[in-house]
Amino acid sequence: MPNSDLLPSLLSKFYENQQALEASIMELSSWIEQRGSADVAENVRSALHTIDQNEEFNKLTLATLMTPE
Repeated sequence: MPNSDLLPSLLSKFYENQQALEASIMELSSWIEQRGSADVAENVRSALHTIDQNEEFNKLTLATLMTPE
């Protein structure tokens, strides 16, 4: 398999990891908020906003890369 064929699979795994990290960090922010640190939880959610903003572009790009020519 040529290295160029590995790129879409690698990016797909990066994307899956990103989604898993986002979910776990959101869980932590909820846990923090429940313990009275609403400001910290809000800061975490604000930082995660970038992931949400880029998600659609990432999905469309991966779909394009994985489509056979």
